[in-house]
Amino acid sequence: MRRLLALLLLLTALFHGLARGASGQAAALFERDWQWQLHTHPEYATTLGDRRHNDRLSDTSLAASRAARETAKTMLEEARAIERAKLEPEERLSLDLFIFDKERQLALLAFHPFDPQPLSAWDGLHVRLPRLVAQTPFATAEDYRNYIARLHALPAHVDGLVEQLREGMRTGWTAPKASVRAVPDLLRAMREKLPEGPLAAPFRRVPGTLDAKLREELVAAGMAALAQDAAPALRKLEAFMHLEYLPAAREAPGASSLPGGPGYYAFLARRATGSELTPEQLHALGLKEVARIRAAMATAVQRTGFNGTLPQFLAFARSDRRLFARDPEVLLGRYRRVIERASARLPALFGTIPVEEIGVKRLGQPGAAGQVAAYYEAGTPQRSAALVVNTERLRTHPLWEVETLALHEALPGHHLQVARAKALRALPAFRRHRWDDAFGEGWATYAESLGPELGFFRDPFSRFGYLNDDMFRAARLVVDTGIHALGWSRAQAIDYLNAHTANAPLDNEVEVDRYIAQPAQALSYKAGQLRIQALRERAQAALGARFDLRRFHDALLGNGALPLVLLEREMDGWLSGQLPAQPAEKNGTVPDPAPAKGANAAPAKPPAPAAARVPGDATEAGKAEGGIVLPSTPPPQAASPPSPASH
Repeated sequence: MRRLLALLLLLTALFHGLARGASGQAAALFERDWQWQLHTHPEYATTLGDRRHNDRLSDTSLAASRAARETAKTMLEEARAIERAKLEPEERLSLDLFIFDKERQLALLAFHPFDPQPLSAWDGLHVRLPRLVAQTPFATAEDYRNYIARLHALPAHVDGLVEQLREGMRTGWTAPKASVRAVPDLLRAMREKLPEGPLAAPFRRVPGTLDAKLREELVAAGMAALAQDAAPALRKLEAFMHLEYLPAAREAPGASSLPGGPGYYAFLARRATGSELTPEQLHALGLKEVARIRAAMATAVQRTGFNGTLPQFLAFARSDRRLFARDPEVLLGRYRRVIERASARLPALFGTIPVEEIGVKRLGQPGAAGQVAAYYEAGTPQRSAALVVNTERLRTHPLWEVETLALHEALPGHHLQVARAKALRALPAFRRHRWDDAFGEGWATYAESLGPELGFFRDPFSRFGYLNDDMFRAARLVVDTGIHALGWSRAQAIDYLNAHTANAPLDNEVEVDRYIAQPAQALSYKAGQLRIQALRERAQAALGARFDLRRFHDALLGNGALPLVLLEREMDGWLSGQLPAQPAEKNGTVPDPAPAKGANAAPAKPPAPAAARVPGDATEAGKAEGGIVLPSTPPPQAASPPSPASH
């Protein structure tokens, strides 16, 4: 409490010291809110490399949720009171974005002023805490003392989760059984393996630079905290989930079965896609995209030399042993080489390239076989960014998707976009670290389509891999809306993915369970991609021979992650600046997502079919179905921290 009081006094002094005129008021408000976010979400602060709150876990109580909602209201009122007309253009954009985020946060909290689903088989404490520990620095005695204090805080954190889940049971906001059925077993496995698991890992590698006696004391205190605090807390949560929550969980998988469910899902769909399209319109768009991409896939299959139908090739592509890695290190090496090639060719498509590097590393986490295949981990001042690859399921990670995955998760996808935003030092912190699904996932999906311009997808199997992922994103529009708006069953959704993609059936089951647990998030990939592609096509049509792709990309990424409505406004301004003599168009908006043109165009001279050619080194493989762990905008204050989002 004293720490929070000191922080509030500091922020109040900062506000009064800076709040001179509209510019000062805006800057002070942004900074005050940012510091509040870091204090309220200490795990988020850790992922950013801010060590000040590494001794704490977030307050998950209902009281904290109510307080956060009131804070958001206050911040919004203060933002609206600032005289926007007196701000510089960049400051106006920051204010508009700040207001947009607060309004959207409060709109979500109007449906449920708490987190109705802080746990699922795909996400939750059992996934986030090990990843948080892996991202935490352990170099000094203070680092270890902070972590031990964080372990002491785990019982209260679990109590808050239970309180939220019980409130969901009371109000009808329960999770579907399909998404939480495995949670008790996952919690039990985590608890039973505490001494040798990831939570104890820091105590197995205490730096030798510390005094030997001090090392012994830190290890003893840490293992005691695991036994006396972490284990009982996990046991309590496991018992609650098994005995109380699972029997009360809802049978229907769709969000439409929740109180006010249809309106709730429609809101989530608008938020995820950055559009006003209804779930029914998004479903129809998905069907249209599926049909378009399926035709392109059939053509790509012919170029592999495979003699058979598209369904037969899908079965072949997901099962032929020559298409999968047998050695994890070979797989990791292939990813590194693809990233190196992409990095060398970026100057052809980007004028501004951030200097922050990215590496490739294994996902070293128990239970990795049930986790996503790969995700992007943003860097901090203490550690480099990384493409984290799950090597536990090599038989489900086909070689033909490696290039697509690397383009999406690393360069020119997530890493380029996130690193570029962090480098915009003139912007307030909340903009440099902000995350928006439609923009971020839309950009990374659009980045895959840059493969041919970067020299990739020359192999017909890799070309098929790109189209398979494009199909996957289109199918998500169909499946997610099918589950949450049209009454689809879990089995119906899995069958649809199995019929239209070459993904492993197990991966498709994991994916559908994620869609059930996170309604609408999966819509953001294809919707964002199509909007960005539409912006590019509009600029090309307006500028003709004067169109410069490097300038277009720099403008697109030059303001950080924006909601699409603000992105389109800013790109309209940029385009007007490229044509100063041209009169402004009457309608300066880009339409809602429409099928991209040319993204899947086939090569002009396909190679002659022969026997089916297996790409490159048949011992190397990867999987483009993964996730993203980003230092992202803190979630609505009643919710848990941002979760990984699948590739």
